[in-house]
Amino acid sequence: MRKENKKDAVVLVIFGAGGDLTWRLLNPAVYNVYLDKRLPEYFALMGIDSKDMSNDKFRNRLRQGADKFSRRGKSKADKWKKFSSMLTYQKADFTKEETYQKISKALSQLEKEWDQKADRIFYLAVPPSFIETITKHIGNSGLARKRGSSRVVIEKPFGRDLDTARALNQSLIKIFDERQIYRIDHFLGKETIQNILAFRFANALFEPLWNRNYIDHVQITISEQLGVEHRGGYYDKAGALRDMIQNHLMQLLCLVAMEPPVSFDADEVRNKKVDVLNALRRYSPEEVHQNSVRGQYGDGWIEGDHVKGYREEPGVNRESNRETFAAIKLFVDNWRWQDVPFYLRTGKRMPEKISMITIQFRPVPHRSFPEEAIQNWQPNRLIISIYPQKGILLRFQAKQPGLEMMLKPENMHFNYSEAYKSEPPTAYETLLLDIFQGDATLFMRADQIEAAWDRLMPILEIWDSKATSEFPNYSAGSWGPEDAEALIARDGHNWITSQLPEVEEDTD
Repeated sequence: MRKENKKDAVVLVIFGAGGDLTWRLLNPAVYNVYLDKRLPEYFALMGIDSKDMSNDKFRNRLRQGADKFSRRGKSKADKWKKFSSMLTYQKADFTKEETYQKISKALSQLEKEWDQKADRIFYLAVPPSFIETITKHIGNSGLARKRGSSRVVIEKPFGRDLDTARALNQSLIKIFDERQIYRIDHFLGKETIQNILAFRFANALFEPLWNRNYIDHVQITISEQLGVEHRGGYYDKAGALRDMIQNHLMQLLCLVAMEPPVSFDADEVRNKKVDVLNALRRYSPEEVHQNSVRGQYGDGWIEGDHVKGYREEPGVNRESNRETFAAIKLFVDNWRWQDVPFYLRTGKRMPEKISMITIQFRPVPHRSFPEEAIQNWQPNRLIISIYPQKGILLRFQAKQPGLEMMLKPENMHFNYSEAYKSEPPTAYETLLLDIFQGDATLFMRADQIEAAWDRLMPILEIWDSKATSEFPNYSAGSWGPEDAEALIARDGHNWITSQLPEVEEDTD
């Protein structure tokens, strides 16, 4: 999707550069892009944070992060020396106008040294409470005045409901054009996620079957073994629906359900995604209970270790009503998908960490084989595995060897690790390179964010307003509450967790 549009000069200004995101993900990704010789000819990374650090201390910290988290392993001295010369640090207060005056002065000095006008990228690796403060100061200081060459990058969560998302969008649009705003969801940068579009629209084999006439239902599962870890304070205000379904799972749903784009122009692709979200059935308060399930984990066992329940986690209210599991059934009300259920499920403290999409096809209209031949009959199924394996599995019926006609389900699979020996770029490498080049295809637009929140608001409002006495209602190490099984079993289905053979660990 990326068009080769290499910029001559780019400055990446990271607010919150002393934090975990920069150390663990952003800088290792930039370093790998540098090793791949994909950085602009003139490039600088300017770190901004309130922590007291010199340039050397900042560079040493980032090197430790690159050594630990880069897919290339430990850095080599000569390579790092050249790369680290591009890194500078400035201790600053995000709320003070003088901070932005210093940034402006530093940017002007770089452009003077380079004899080049540089694209300016402001990456907000900060808590959501700082977004409006920082962007307002960027606007007031004139740093974003050149709208064709300045961009702002914002991490999730983008709002915590429809009203706050709208308010944030409105505040941003006073300072930036929509084309300058890059709302990042790292999930969309993963190779297997991007491959969904290639799989659907580059092959004549499946797209004619990709509709209500042939597909029975779709399942999207993202499960995590970990609990809330050090994020208890944040998570107790968010929960599984806000933290995972509103962004990651909704994005996967859009990729599965969207219509073929005319081109891979950024707005054309995003238009098709917004069409899916606008077509999602909006539930009345009475329908919420029938189509959604929430859960909270108690203590339990995972891989032989006893783990505490959610309410015992640091930073969590001991009487918390926040969900750590969410399962919902959605419908896309259009000609392609009418009455095909989409089941979305996510949860913490589950038996495995998996991310997968399952497309289950309808049975053949007539089984002409004798009854004894089809005892092992199973529906055709397509599984797109995102984690831990990366690949695609197709299940079909085949005749078993022998004199009698006996059918047996078999699998064909494509596995990234088997097909490609080179290590794929991480999600942040892909997305940062797109930001450098000004390609917004993999980033969310304002109307997309708001449409996703809009369809989930009836569920959020019910869950936030009505406490449940059932929590905790699933044990750590299980696949969630019993009601989640009932949600899908009422339609004659069951949750799928089987994936590709030969598990390959994902380093992304």
